[in-house]
Amino acid sequence: MSYRIGNGIDFHQLREGREFWLGGIRIPGSKGALGHSDADVLIHAICDALLGALNLGDIGMHFPDTDPAYKDIDSKKLLQQVFSLVKKKRYHVVNLDSTICLQAPRIEAHTGDMRRIIADLLETAVDNISIKATTTEHMGFVGRGEGIAAYATVLLEQIPH
Repeated sequence: MSYRIGNGIDFHQLREGREFWLGGIRIPGSKGALGHSDADVLIHAICDALLGALNLGDIGMHFPDTDPAYKDIDSKKLLQQVFSLVKKKRYHVVNLDSTICLQAPRIEAHTGDMRRIIADLLETAVDNISIKATTTEHMGFVGRGEGIAAYATVLLEQIPH
């Protein structure tokens, strides 16, 4: 049995008037993340964790922000493409642990929906998906409401022949 661990991290600026997509769902609010795609930092961090676990590069290599094909794309589509690479290498997700750093809005009411969406995309049980949230106690760019960060760690197991 072969196991692989990967970690991912992503940051985006927050801007007034943008839709706020996080963990595959739209969160109501006045600010949203700025990016070439829908700027879903959690899904981007998960993509990087999966890619890193299997030494497949990073999200920018697979989906460059210079490619118009990815302009405003739903990040769930990116995760589906990344997970197809994981399956091609004959791995499955054992578990995923993630943390979102965001001062506001509070998102704990939405993490259950996020977990269900991500579990479905990764073809695993909801119990294998952990999503935590924290503030930075008003310190730094997150604390000032200027941006958001997400971290993800994934454990993959190779599927026996």
